[in-house]
Amino acid sequence: MLVSHILKSKSDDGVVTLPPGTTVAKLAEVLSSRRIGAVVISQDGRDVAGIVSERDVVRELGRRGPACLTDRVEILMTAKVTTCSRHDSSDLVLATMTEGRFRHMPVVENGQMVGLISIGDVVKARLSDLAAEKDALEGMIKGF
Repeated sequence: MLVSHILKSKSDDGVVTLPPGTTVAKLAEVLSSRRIGAVVISQDGRDVAGIVSERDVVRELGRRGPACLTDRVEILMTAKVTTCSRHDSSDLVLATMTEGRFRHMPVVENGQMVGLISIGDVVKARLSDLAAEKDALEGMIKGF
């Protein structure tokens, strides 16, 4: 399955972004209220400056305590973001996420972000593929 198919299957809420300069407290509020695991840091909602996950916030809270909540998100964000394109396979994306030990990947075309997929989105797509393969094989065996 291609990333483009995964994006089509997602609800079209868009990608949640925050501008550079946002506080970690505001980031945590957005993560909590939107019930999401990561936010892309972007000045215009299309260019990817970085990404910050719940894990990043929890690590910093554990290291420094609540003092980090007044920091800017740039302190926590991953600035060298691994991205994919709509034409990449879900297997490639899953392998990249697993190897890099991250769970969210912006989808970028011509230097502009067009979506965001999570490891959960990829696993859901893969399970759907496996179910379709199973049904097809059962149909062949039963002679349908």
